[in-house]
Amino acid sequence: MPLTLADVVDLLEARYPPRTAEDWDAVGLVAGDPAAPVRKVLLAVDPTEEVAAEALRWGADLVVTHHPLYLRGTSTVAATTPKGRVVHHLLAGGCGLYVAHTNADAAADGVAQALADALGLVDTRPLVPRPGAALDTLVTFVPREHTQALLDALAAAGAGRLGEYERAAFTSPGTGTFRPLPGARPAVGEVGTAAQVAEDRLEIVLPRERRTSVLAALRAAHPYEEPAFTLVAQATQQAETGTGRVGRLPAPVPLRAFAAQVAAVLPATPQGIRVGGDLDAEVRTVAVCGGAGDSLLGEARRSGADVYLTADLRHHPASEHLADGRPFLVDATHWASEWPWLPRAAEVLGSDAAARGARLDLRVSTLVTDPWTLHLAQPHAQQHS
Repeated sequence: MPLTLADVVDLLEARYPPRTAEDWDAVGLVAGDPAAPVRKVLLAVDPTEEVAAEALRWGADLVVTHHPLYLRGTSTVAATTPKGRVVHHLLAGGCGLYVAHTNADAAADGVAQALADALGLVDTRPLVPRPGAALDTLVTFVPREHTQALLDALAAAGAGRLGEYERAAFTSPGTGTFRPLPGARPAVGEVGTAAQVAEDRLEIVLPRERRTSVLAALRAAHPYEEPAFTLVAQATQQAETGTGRVGRLPAPVPLRAFAAQVAAVLPATPQGIRVGGDLDAEVRTVAVCGGAGDSLLGEARRSGADVYLTADLRHHPASEHLADGRPFLVDATHWASEWPWLPRAAEVLGSDAAARGARLDLRVSTLVTDPWTLHLAQPHAQQHS
């Protein structure tokens, strides 16, 4: 049986969780019936009319793009605009559309890492790390014979998950003491009499977003009428994913040679590659950001990079940045700097489908969807050669 569109969405969102997208972003399923079967998937950077036509000629059931179709929202999908025509053509051809944008940028094996790997960078780390998951530590005390049952209930509510481990907790033995007051209904002991109970101290971590459900599970599963507990908010750590990457070349090279390497590994576009800086200076530490990255010029400098590869650099930010020295700048096009992710996304989507016992026919679009179609070199312009 083929996977459904909903199944493929599950596979994509396991790799590129929508919760990691920026607040302003628009990711996820744009068009299509979740129950429809999916056998052929086309991956592209942009959801343009040309890409939609390519998908329909091939017979694709789904197009996965990096860029959103309606980033700023819309009140109409009428076929009176290019975006509306994309929706109409895809749906008329039985093809869905799914977007993975900033969630794919930040993923451990996403757009930034694909760009870094294309350049052969080693020891990579995020240029701008995402905040790690907000975690709490729950400490409670429970009669020893009830410890395992309480632990099971807390784990079922979402506590005790650490990486690839679940039900992770710590217990230590001790003695609990209390005196029930009039009106209490003690599970152990009698009103007015001090009781001593062999208890375990149970400590378990939980995602802060699961706090309400975990505390509800604690109260429901604990044998005491009034379970004692402490909830401690942990300091937030940086995640291993984030925007951009910083890494090292295996050996230092002149900026000129590094730029030539960029031109060799990225798909060709009319604009080509622009370079700013001392072409003979050696570079080794490299910062990269697929897509428009001039907002991260300061982060690139703070990272200690010798050169920063990105796209869509504007005149004034680039000029002012280079006036202060490194990192030097290498400017590719938006499409070219993000395209290397597509073959990788196709590979992992295919392997994830195979792990479910299904086969997807996958194709990566090579249509250049940058807006520029021609670059004319001016014969009298002063250039470095």
